[in-house]
Amino acid sequence: MFPFFFVPCSGEKSMSAKSYKERRLKFLQWIRDDLETRLAGINAAIATLERQLNQEETT
Repeated sequence: MFPFFFVPCSGEKSMSAKSYKERRLKFLQWIRDDLETRLAGINAAIATLERQLNQEETT
């Protein structure tokens, strides 16, 4: 999917299958963590707007 992230920089010609999988796992976990952070921010913004709308309806 993102082969440029898995190209070794140390001058190695090839990477073992295990090493490749470990690097890919680390990268995918990083993506997941980033998306979780973004989703938390979006959820907080939604909750704030819903609370503001509910307050406007009651006043």
